[in-house]
Amino acid sequence: MISLARTFAHEFPEKLRFGVLLAMLTTIFIVLQPRIAPAQTQGAAAPSDEALSEELAEAEFDPFRESILAVLAQRNEGGGQDRHLPVLAEYYSDPSNPALWVDGSAASQKAVTMVEILRTANLDVLDPDDYNAGTLGNLLNAELVPDLANLEVGLSTALLDYTRHLAAGRIEPAKINAELAIFPEVPDPMKVLTGVRDANDIVAYATLGFEPKTAQYARLRSALAVFRQLAAVGGWPMVPEGETLKEGMLDPVRVPVLRKRLEVAGFLAPGAHSGDTFNGALMEALKVFQERHGLEIDGAVGPNTLAELNVTVDERVRQIELNMERRRWMQDKPGDFYVFVNLADQFLKVVELQGDREKTIHTALTVVGKKYHRTPVFSEMMKYIVINPSWNVPFSIATQEYLPKLKKDPGVLDKQNIRLLSDGRDVNPYAINWASITPKTFRWQLQQRPGNNNALGQIKFMFPNRFNVYIHDTPSKGLFSQASRVFSHGCVRVQNPFDLADVLLGRQGMSKSQIDAIKAKGVERIVRLKEPIPVHINYLTAWVNKDGTVHFRRDVYGRDETLDKALQAARQRAS
Repeated sequence: MISLARTFAHEFPEKLRFGVLLAMLTTIFIVLQPRIAPAQTQGAAAPSDEALSEELAEAEFDPFRESILAVLAQRNEGGGQDRHLPVLAEYYSDPSNPALWVDGSAASQKAVTMVEILRTANLDVLDPDDYNAGTLGNLLNAELVPDLANLEVGLSTALLDYTRHLAAGRIEPAKINAELAIFPEVPDPMKVLTGVRDANDIVAYATLGFEPKTAQYARLRSALAVFRQLAAVGGWPMVPEGETLKEGMLDPVRVPVLRKRLEVAGFLAPGAHSGDTFNGALMEALKVFQERHGLEIDGAVGPNTLAELNVTVDERVRQIELNMERRRWMQDKPGDFYVFVNLADQFLKVVELQGDREKTIHTALTVVGKKYHRTPVFSEMMKYIVINPSWNVPFSIATQEYLPKLKKDPGVLDKQNIRLLSDGRDVNPYAINWASITPKTFRWQLQQRPGNNNALGQIKFMFPNRFNVYIHDTPSKGLFSQASRVFSHGCVRVQNPFDLADVLLGRQGMSKSQIDAIKAKGVERIVRLKEPIPVHINYLTAWVNKDGTVHFRRDVYGRDETLDKALQAARQRAS
């Protein structure tokens, strides 16, 4: 006992050392207290040093627990980066905490089942090797105490890693990309361990208890199994390049390949089309393909459609896997009533919880940030709406876009109904020698007055955030007709914004006619929400709708690639 305490005093960090030694002393006290207390209450002298030494010799620590603590000490001595060592030492140094995976002198049934869970972690896009599933499986038949101690510590470590990854993702998003201001909630490790003790069904506890509790995640996982099976049987053929394939064209080379491609992926029923002419059921199947991939639905095989047709099944598998990781970052309960924007899809929806099911009650197309003005991922609370807003031109836009125009024509501001301000006062743009002004010496503010041509349109939806991103109207309505709508400076432009306002403000008793009356006045008006509304800006390139249809979108911001590299690096560090 004393030698083990000395070992921990040298090998464990101060906080960890204190916890372990305290537990040891507590154990000794518990053993000795019944013998010491009676003598003290009778007024007898305290036991001699010799008597106390005899008591200590009799107060032996549990040999199995002693072996577990020795394993932890060895791991700490190895200098590894095991973040679970403190909580494991805290748990196992407490004599009241039982072993979780060893029953008597053998591995328990829970241990056997837990190893099987780890072996099948790939079903959730997690790597069994990250949890040493093979090594732990080899220890299930162990009989020696040191081997059983390694099994106990190994399974508890694996459980903590597995549940963390399943619940919150393998990657911390904000650490790989500052544009991902999303912070998944990580399970409390001590609660994870103590939960094993009380769990009757370890499968339900370790998997269902920690995986995302959303239908969207479950549907993605089901789709993953289907696409992995497609990959296992060879996937689909690649459609040869050529001129744009349009209705009625005869092409004995490409039409049969295209037909096979759409049949394999489930877009076309076998036998629904025959021959070498591109028409009928084949063309209609292509339109469905285009719709589910965010393409222009023109029923023709042009360059963009061909590129999506020729994405391999293995690439689609990986795309689903990456988006399952993203789903683990997201909240299980986004709110009873919320706004959701998918940047990759350039699409907005308003969702309401009706009973125990979510229902989409409003949808709209959006325009999001350009590739060099990428819209970030984050969640915030919408607190107010501004009708007939002014636009305070960001400094970057003022200096990079308007300053060059002012050098050519100071009248450009008046043409766009923009005020030049200095400390809130109007300044005559013709009174300034713009030729001598640089971005560093630019000291004015630009503000566009309310109006039909205002860059924000006639309404904006405000959810204050550090990115200064919000949802707003736009005078550039034509951009919504594009299949890919990546044109803004970072904010989210929404189609038919007053329809969105009707939905949001209608909840607080404001009628459409009241909103229209405010708009008609042309004067800036702030309407505060009685109850803030959650807004979730996300980036998903693969998802499954309630009807089971699988949808994919292009990685317009390169975030799939960044995430893929981060996951690969994490696996290399774990190996």
